[in-house]
Amino acid sequence: MTVLSIANLKIHFDTIDGTAKVLDDVCLSVNEAEVVGLVGETGCGKSVTAKTILGSLPMPPGKVPDGKILFFCDDLLKLNKHDRHRVMSEKMSYIPQDPMTSLNPVFTVGEQMGDLIRWQGRRRVGPLEFLGLRRGRHNAVAKAVKLLDRVEIPAPKEIVRRYPIELSGGMRQRVLIAMALIGRPSLLIADEPTTALDVTIQKGVLTLIEEKVEEEELSVLYITHNLGVARRLCNRVYVMYGGAIAETAKTKDLLRDPIHPYTCGLISSIPKLTGDEFKGIDGRIPDYIDPPTGCRFHPRCPQLMPICGQEKPELIEVKDDHLVACHLFSRGGGR
Repeated sequence: MTVLSIANLKIHFDTIDGTAKVLDDVCLSVNEAEVVGLVGETGCGKSVTAKTILGSLPMPPGKVPDGKILFFCDDLLKLNKHDRHRVMSEKMSYIPQDPMTSLNPVFTVGEQMGDLIRWQGRRRVGPLEFLGLRRGRHNAVAKAVKLLDRVEIPAPKEIVRRYPIELSGGMRQRVLIAMALIGRPSLLIADEPTTALDVTIQKGVLTLIEEKVEEEELSVLYITHNLGVARRLCNRVYVMYGGAIAETAKTKDLLRDPIHPYTCGLISSIPKLTGDEFKGIDGRIPDYIDPPTGCRFHPRCPQLMPICGQEKPELIEVKDDHLVACHLFSRGGGR
């Protein structure tokens, strides 16, 4: 079963300098109990994609000229605020990028988790229901302790009484994961949750996510620029460049046999423990206010052809479950 399906999504931003055309016909899907990676360099549109799914993108200045976001049977872009909040609060959750700034510093962990537990799925409540929720504070904190225990935080009864400043980065990230698991969601969106952590803490957080995916049968959209993390965690990977999907395949197939010149450049730019030479990609991501015509990667592409600057390539299947958007593989091109 397909849990999330995005089709031809375009996102534009109105700015003083003009319209920034950030996402350009993005298509991706996440199936039941599957971990899907969305990878690419900083600024390629990964977090904009996540925020659009979550409905947290500011509109305006953002706008959606075209596209669909199907979550189970609901098109999230067509739902009103009330229905969208209901659907997403019951079945979707989010782990933010920075554990150091995502928790409110003036409330304890227990207060923040307790509020989320009591108010989840509600936009408005009447006076009597409000008093009932207030009286349920003790039960909410008890549930928060159980959630912290599920993510293997030591001494959870003590942690709920602490403020975020008293916790390490890894502990804060585990608190955020525990908060994301409130209500047992069907889809978890993780936006580079290990970026600000050291490698030993990263390993612990990744192991925790793997365990929870298996235990809860979660579907996950995992956003990262770290191909090593994607290799460990993801069943499939989408490679994004300049707001468009360049290539997608099963993770092991994509890393073993990358096809798109951008994917090849990403992999070759990873430093090797063997001491073998590695090389980055010349140039930088495009200016979204004035993006390149045709393929957005063509100004940086080492295999540039005349058609690359004239026509936008379509995402086509070149092998089993391996799709690429490149003119080398269309119109009888290079392969």
